[in-house]
Amino acid sequence: MKQIYYTRFESPFCPITLAGNEDGLMHLHLHTLDGKRTFAIKKDWIENDEFFLDVVNQIGEYFEGSRKRFDVKLNLDGTVYQKRVWAALQSIPFGECRSYKEMAVSISNERASRAVGAANGKNPIPLIIPCHRVIGSNGNLTGFAHGLTIKGKLIEFEQKVCMN
Repeated sequence: MKQIYYTRFESPFCPITLAGNEDGLMHLHLHTLDGKRTFAIKKDWIENDEFFLDVVNQIGEYFEGSRKRFDVKLNLDGTVYQKRVWAALQSIPFGECRSYKEMAVSISNERASRAVGAANGKNPIPLIIPCHRVIGSNGNLTGFAHGLTIKGKLIEFEQKVCMN
């Protein structure tokens, strides 16, 4: 098994931890203290800030409003279905939202809104795989493993950038 590296840094909204290896980014954790997702750095992981310089720079550009899409090599661990949903999430444009039903339709399974929600909840790389852009059909913020507060802030931030 390949060595896993990690880094931690501050973003404008919360601290972030990244973890991955030569095959790509495996985890992006938003430390919001608001969601239901927990994250722990494993004992055999090695802290390596330099390994993640490009990803950290891209996230910085995102928060400056100059980056709308990420160009990061990903090393996703999930089911075939989860990976299909995560790929579809990456097609949601910066500053826009889609409903769970719209996402289900986009993967050719219009009755799979709950399954899309479940896959979103397992997304190991939020922000880069923008599951925060998925909302309820009624326009309400629903379901975000890192908490609805940051989900709302990210959507509002992206929409403000698009208006300028």
